[in-house]
Amino acid sequence: MSKYAPSATPCIRVSPSGVHGLGAFATRSLPAFALLGLYEGRRYTPAQVAAKQWNDQLTYLFTLSNEETIDGAKGGNATRHLNHSCEPNCEAVEEYDDAGKLVLKFQTLRAVEAGDELFIDYCLTADDGSGPEDYPCRCGATNCRGTMLAPVEAPEEADQEPSASGA
Repeated sequence: MSKYAPSATPCIRVSPSGVHGLGAFATRSLPAFALLGLYEGRRYTPAQVAAKQWNDQLTYLFTLSNEETIDGAKGGNATRHLNHSCEPNCEAVEEYDDAGKLVLKFQTLRAVEAGDELFIDYCLTADDGSGPEDYPCRCGATNCRGTMLAPVEAPEEADQEPSASGA
């Protein structure tokens, strides 16, 4: 039985980042909505995530809408090195593959030049009661929120959202 091999990411070069650690950089100029690759790695159920001791210093965890978590540090590829920015040039998109499995792909939001660092907005959530100061952002973007946590909706915006509950 062969060991799992992550898929190639020819549009991404991993190099030191001015924002944090290693980053993902475009190997060539790319148009808007260009596919960078799939986020791959070991998948965990919510119960497995809760039972595992995680290294809080550096993680490559991405939780999907079906509550599975992908650990890019275990069998992942270069997409795990996309750093956070409050003004990202890429996005994560979930879709189902031909076998019906939920996958996560990264694509550009706008055209990027060869050599540009590729960023997504992590939109983290803090379930443990920690605050924005516990997730500092160093992206340097003009509209930096100062945190990697998801933006907080203003109360008037939240009131205008349609309700998911039925009557």
